[in-house]
Amino acid sequence: MGKPTGFKEFDRKKVPWRLPVVRINDYDEIYTEPRVEHLREQGARCMDCGVPFCMSSTGCPVDNLIPEWNDLVYNDRWKEASERLHKTNNFPEFTGRTCPAPCEGSCVLGITNPAVTIKNIENAIVDRAWSEGWIVPRPPAKRTGKKIAIVGSGPAGLAAADQLNQVGHTVTVYERSNRPGGLLQYGIPNMKLSKDAVQRRIDKMTAEGINFVTGADVGNTVDPKDLQQDHDALLLACGATKPRDLPIANRDTPGVHFAMEFLTANTRQAIHGDSIGDEFISAEGKDVIVIGGGDTGTDCIATSIRHGCRSLVNFELLPKPPAERDDENPWPEWPRIFRVDYGHEESEAKFGRDPRQYQILSKEFLTDNEGRLRGIKTVEVKWTKDAEGQWAMSEVDGSEREWPAQLILLSMGFLGPEQYLAEAVGLEVDPRSNFQAVHGKFATNIEGVFAAGDCRRGQSLVVWAINEGRGAARAIDIYLQGASNLPAPGVTMGTSLEMAGA
Repeated sequence: MGKPTGFKEFDRKKVPWRLPVVRINDYDEIYTEPRVEHLREQGARCMDCGVPFCMSSTGCPVDNLIPEWNDLVYNDRWKEASERLHKTNNFPEFTGRTCPAPCEGSCVLGITNPAVTIKNIENAIVDRAWSEGWIVPRPPAKRTGKKIAIVGSGPAGLAAADQLNQVGHTVTVYERSNRPGGLLQYGIPNMKLSKDAVQRRIDKMTAEGINFVTGADVGNTVDPKDLQQDHDALLLACGATKPRDLPIANRDTPGVHFAMEFLTANTRQAIHGDSIGDEFISAEGKDVIVIGGGDTGTDCIATSIRHGCRSLVNFELLPKPPAERDDENPWPEWPRIFRVDYGHEESEAKFGRDPRQYQILSKEFLTDNEGRLRGIKTVEVKWTKDAEGQWAMSEVDGSEREWPAQLILLSMGFLGPEQYLAEAVGLEVDPRSNFQAVHGKFATNIEGVFAAGDCRRGQSLVVWAINEGRGAARAIDIYLQGASNLPAPGVTMGTSLEMAGA
């Protein structure tokens, strides 16, 4: 695969981001244009490894044919690389920009050397395909007469819609926001995923015959029973949108917001130019604290810097990860190591330091005499293993501290889907409040009603949402037609289809 000796000759070199001191002044994507020769060299590093674990259950959930398109890029056969890439992934520009790349964590070369830059190559292939005009609308040749309603236009809903439309079913996607895209539109900032990139896929799908209905809050303003009656099947792909709260003293103080409130309002106003009034949350001139790490925490950091915040701190409850894998985290598991993401890099450029503070437990939001947010009280914690080998947390005596803040953003993950839709339909839910349906079948307890994506599996990755959308499309096609030519994702080498994602 690639050049047989390429992994010995070429070092891993990622496509660089734009300079932090430049990019913090705009909301444009952080990426730079890669050189073709650079990408060919990186593709050449793909080994003839025999068993490509990048495609395994710990690697790529959509079974991307990674060694094949690495080889095609190395040989300068870009159009064929695009065709191979699109065989397994409906939206490579979404995963190429936003996925943490579990494929790279499982790369066989990564056992002894830095892994192949799979994510960079994937993104470059699809960007070139768009620029060369290779991606064009391809409506189905004929229609089956079957109608399907999909609730939610995030990556799972879009993937299912795309697959079902390709085999000739008539698909209508219902979205409660004012624009399609779900998480892709409002949960991920423009710097990481351009809304133009989202819109061009929506436009292509519309040209292929998929209907999008926005401002349709199914379960509230739209009766799901009407959708059931008017369609042959109903797919729920509404995401896990219930945020984890922080129920400590003074939680209701103005200035404490969930991360998605902050990010959604910013995209609507700063990117789309919507007039949203008091919904916009500004970090300008404020001391900002982000509670919780992960991608969403990083996005809050980067957005706050672009607003012009005065200072920035990011609390993480867990210890700082190690620089390299430890013995309890062997290959090919997702490497739980210290990483510097784009927002951390920007904080270093703006304030001269990484914003993260580890092993910090929040105790109380602090207010001034007029009830306004002035800060937060915290305590340091330590983590130790008990006799059974389980980690336990304890507070460090005398480590209490007050931090100034006029804006605090809660980025601690999501607990599952909001329940009003399940209640309106009569769905059974699992112990974590997710819609009950088995991966591979995706059928709920209601005849003709299916569930996929984060609302079924819980908070996960964009690439897992695409896996679920593709799988649900196949299940629905079988339900309607008795058989299906659509591929079954997650089975090429996978053995653990219910893995929680990296």
